[in-house]
Amino acid sequence: MVMKKSYSTLINKKNITSIAIGGFDGMHIAHQQLFKKLDQNGAIVVIESGHSNLTPKSNRQEYTHFPVYYYVLDNIKHLEGEEFIKLLKEEFPNLKKIIVGFDFCFGKNRKYNTLGLKKLFEGEVIVVDEICDNNLAIHSRYIREFIRVGNIKKANELLGKNYKIIGQTTKGQGLGKKSFVPTINLTVENFLLPNEGVYITKTIIKDKSYNSVTFLGHRVTTDGSYAIETHLIGEDIINIMGKIQIEFIDKIRENQKFDNFEDLKKQIDKDINNALKYFDK
Repeated sequence: MVMKKSYSTLINKKNITSIAIGGFDGMHIAHQQLFKKLDQNGAIVVIESGHSNLTPKSNRQEYTHFPVYYYVLDNIKHLEGEEFIKLLKEEFPNLKKIIVGFDFCFGKNRKYNTLGLKKLFEGEVIVVDEICDNNLAIHSRYIREFIRVGNIKKANELLGKNYKIIGQTTKGQGLGKKSFVPTINLTVENFLLPNEGVYITKTIIKDKSYNSVTFLGHRVTTDGSYAIETHLIGEDIINIMGKIQIEFIDKIRENQKFDNFEDLKKQIDKDINNALKYFDK
């Protein structure tokens, strides 16, 4: 069984004495509570289940200083409880402590829970209770749903940070600069996308952050194609190549069809003004 690692520095797994185990998609504020229980020689073990990603594997390391290791669920879900613990001890020979969430299950058919973990693992087991925000349990599945319906403010509250996507710049229609405002178009893979509409955002290009307005959705007024395009407010940056990041702050409006380009242009101006009001606060 090969465990994949994502970390900038080579870590000797023999030095790791504590691990936090879970899905950890989003690396949200409840996950961070588990990480706080790790000692200085701790590590994070992610069980990859194939959900739409709030935080794809290649980006999770930026939210923690602990090394991150990955198991693919399909490769280990057949293991009995004893076999799973044996696997962990083989990977981390000096493992003394395991931290999990209250709903952690493992082993074939998920038949082992936190009580089973305490019975099978000879070291210390710390179980972190459910963490709530205004009586709402903080779970990745709830955050995904908030993003899917466009409730970015609530998703960000539970994440403890702005929801972010990363994409590759691509050629657009060319209408923005000619008829409306200049935009940067991009294609995005592996990230869960918010529902269609216009959002207040921050766009990060080469580590510099710009106030922006971002549209995601089908261009129902023009060619009907799906697009992700962002306008940098007060900037005239063109010919951007490579990857850029977009952080979502709040939703301005739903996607809508306009009768003509003039009405669309007026609405775009309103969208930018709404974003400016936010940034000027």
